[in-house]
Amino acid sequence: MRPANEVCNTPQASTISKDLVDQLRVLEDMKSAISALQAKITVAFDLAQRQEQANAGIPASEQGRGVAAQVALARRESPNKGSRLLGLAKALVTEMPHTLTALETGQLNEWRATLLVKETACLSAEDRCAVDDELAPDTGTFNGAGDKTITAAAKAAAYRRDPRSITQRAAHAATERHVSLRPAPDTMTYLTALLPVAQGVAVYKALTNAANTARSNGDTRTKGQVMADTLTECITGTRQGFTGIDLQLIITDRTLLQSDSEPARLDGYGTVPAAWARNLLTPEQAGTDHSPSTNTSTSNPELNIWLRRLYTAPTTGELLAMDSRARFYPASLRRFIQTRDNLCRTPYCDAPIRHHDHIIPWSQGGKTTLTNAAGLCEHCNHTKENPGWSAKPEPGDRHNLTVTTPTGHHYSSTAPPLPGHERAKQLVPNLERGP
Repeated sequence: MRPANEVCNTPQASTISKDLVDQLRVLEDMKSAISALQAKITVAFDLAQRQEQANAGIPASEQGRGVAAQVALARRESPNKGSRLLGLAKALVTEMPHTLTALETGQLNEWRATLLVKETACLSAEDRCAVDDELAPDTGTFNGAGDKTITAAAKAAAYRRDPRSITQRAAHAATERHVSLRPAPDTMTYLTALLPVAQGVAVYKALTNAANTARSNGDTRTKGQVMADTLTECITGTRQGFTGIDLQLIITDRTLLQSDSEPARLDGYGTVPAAWARNLLTPEQAGTDHSPSTNTSTSNPELNIWLRRLYTAPTTGELLAMDSRARFYPASLRRFIQTRDNLCRTPYCDAPIRHHDHIIPWSQGGKTTLTNAAGLCEHCNHTKENPGWSAKPEPGDRHNLTVTTPTGHHYSSTAPPLPGHERAKQLVPNLERGP
């Protein structure tokens, strides 16, 4: 028997490996070509929608609304990503023909074409065309170049064309400072702050100094741990990071009281392990909300947590229904919708819920019920008000709705399963058979 290293060097093995690499390259070129074709189709769709809206008498200033949202649904992306894809397509097709050609021929992928578009976004159409001509990616300018090289070349070319716009862009960037939160594995999160450079460096230096001081005083935590703990304590006032905050932990009674393994769900994060949830809600740390209007908190001033009881139907795992005769959803119903839907109900969106609105509008006879309610982000709630958009609730084990776009395409959305949903489905046959 030959050693393994000799087998890999046989002519047949070498041919197979070469063919596989060739296939990878061909497929990558095809992906780039498809991205270029998608850009052309996106621009054509935008023009067609604007023409249809003009024929329908919609003012020119309002034409094009809802196009990005339809692009997002068709490409199974969030509305925010849909807007970026629409902007990318317009820039490539109308202002950057060389970059579009490079994408078509596989010399650039969609992400690197996006970098070129992004770094020239502040330029006039004429200057952007000039930068595209100067760099001419389709001539092999960026062969072997990585993301940073492409970005640097685009920045330099843009600055040569219009230094003033680039400077103004840098000044405007400070107005876009923000803080964001996204889930990380193992019940962790990424807390990210976009800050002006001076402030960002100052914050990091302050945390570093705090960590170095603590370590020199014998603190056994790592430098990174001290920095993270210091940040939490400075902002919230407690080492644990929460006090007087309704954490909206959704957990089954079996998990809480009987050590069941069914995971819980933390609003704003997602699924968390059962043991982690129980550790958060130990008897010494949490009180119990026995009524909608009364919260019993702990006597520990640093750990003031509420546990709100939410009950589900035993056969489906769906939260029990609540109705209102008012036009607007009252606080209790809004909280209920927030818990049930968790994130914006538009397919592929995943943005935080900002609006609690009727699926079938009140003006069209829609009632203020949980069945006719959906949690939406602000952008999606405004989008559904555009002409040609509609939605309706659908029957199902969990709350369902169907969104219909102006082109007649249908997209379904189902509320995420709550803790205990799988157990509830298993109980249904037993309930039907009886004791």
